[in-house]
Amino acid sequence: MTVHRMDLYARLLEDREVLCGLAAQAGARLQIPTELKGLIGTSGASSALPGSIRQDVLEAMSSVSADFVSPKALGDEIRRLVKSVYGDGYDAAVANSCEAALSVAYDALLTPPQLGRGTPYRARCIGLIERHAEHHLSYGRPFPPRYKEIFADRGTTAGEFGLGGRRAMETDIVMVPMAGARYDAHGPKMTPCPLLLETDSLRAVETLRVAADIHAADLAGFVTLGYDTPGYGYGDKNAHGVPAIQAAVGELAQHFGVPYIVDNAWGVPFVGTDPRLVGADVMLYSMDKVAGGPTSGLIVGRENAMVNVRRALGVHSERFGPGSAHGKGVYASVDPGRLSLAALVQVLRVLRDEPERLSGPIDATHRIVLEAYERHANMLGPGFLITKSYNLGGVEINYERSWSGTDFGLPIFSNEDRIAGAHVLSHMMARMGVLLIQSEDGNIVLTPGLGTLDRQGVLREDRMRHVVEALFTALGLLREWADALAPVEA
Repeated sequence: MTVHRMDLYARLLEDREVLCGLAAQAGARLQIPTELKGLIGTSGASSALPGSIRQDVLEAMSSVSADFVSPKALGDEIRRLVKSVYGDGYDAAVANSCEAALSVAYDALLTPPQLGRGTPYRARCIGLIERHAEHHLSYGRPFPPRYKEIFADRGTTAGEFGLGGRRAMETDIVMVPMAGARYDAHGPKMTPCPLLLETDSLRAVETLRVAADIHAADLAGFVTLGYDTPGYGYGDKNAHGVPAIQAAVGELAQHFGVPYIVDNAWGVPFVGTDPRLVGADVMLYSMDKVAGGPTSGLIVGRENAMVNVRRALGVHSERFGPGSAHGKGVYASVDPGRLSLAALVQVLRVLRDEPERLSGPIDATHRIVLEAYERHANMLGPGFLITKSYNLGGVEINYERSWSGTDFGLPIFSNEDRIAGAHVLSHMMARMGVLLIQSEDGNIVLTPGLGTLDRQGVLREDRMRHVVEALFTALGLLREWADALAPVEA
């Protein structure tokens, strides 16, 4: 009897405990110290498990808590740091999270005005169906209607106060697949997964252009991620070394006279993707992921766009005052607080003046991954692509090409599998004592930070080796298990 993909994943759930048992045995052979188990992982780059904070950043927070420094002065220093790198035509503001920053950016730049007589018009924003799209594309009603359930099982809370509650007033999101990508159903929940390695940047840009022409009368803006790796569909770079799709979207936005918002949550300002080179009106960062800051969101953008953003946050000029403030706006509720502002001043100074403090641990992690992959390559099989990215703050390991041809590849898990507790690879690694963070759609990102950095931000290479060995060992066990099943029907 032919075994189909759906049978593979049904069998995977049935064999979960067997695989976890094998992983526990393999983990014992790895000799991970007992005191580290459950305290080290692949990435300190999620809202649930933020990255570590260096001693110098903690000291900056401690200093302002003892001395009087106004939030306005700290906010202005962040602006000066951003201008010192990107130029005087750019400005900055801070929110208490990147998700809050997204909400502010939508409300300030994309949603229709509510003042005035009559019914407000609707606005249409265009975005790619890419990995993590449930964050930056969940602020409007999906169009066309076939995508109305696209984020139904994403996140930990659904309904009025979950993803549905993000929907901005009178705003639609035009969903555009990434040309050349595959959206095959994978994982125990059999959910479409964005498999983006084969994205065709020229065709992708053309489909965006066609969508913009169709919706030109209601077009309010474009929204994409700001990542720069093949696993996110952005492996094709232009002459400036930035993703060709993002630069083309920036040109499209300029042509139509609408904003381009770039969600670069994992990204790192000054070191990563340059907002000027992709034509972003605003670029958003989650500063607690790999940048080394406390929970906070940084918004960097062109001055004219940032006026609206800063007004919304209550940090633009007072009506009868100077050119900046720290008062009340509609989004004063997402004020990051004085300690976070002080921390970000220190983080940005280091990123500008000592970028090697970020790049050094990334380089070391990349070396460790390549060395370990060479040892495990025969067991893992073909189809792996390993990419280093300073913007993402780490190393991307992608295995979606293990499914090329008619044979089963390595099992691919979706975001929905993670939410449902059906991410078998994650359970296997947990039995080894290692946390698997940010692994979905055949794409795994390793970033220093979850128990793998010391207080000075230096990589603890022995701990990262434990993490990488556990990851490749667990993947090897899954590869062996999948190979034992019949091939997919041609």
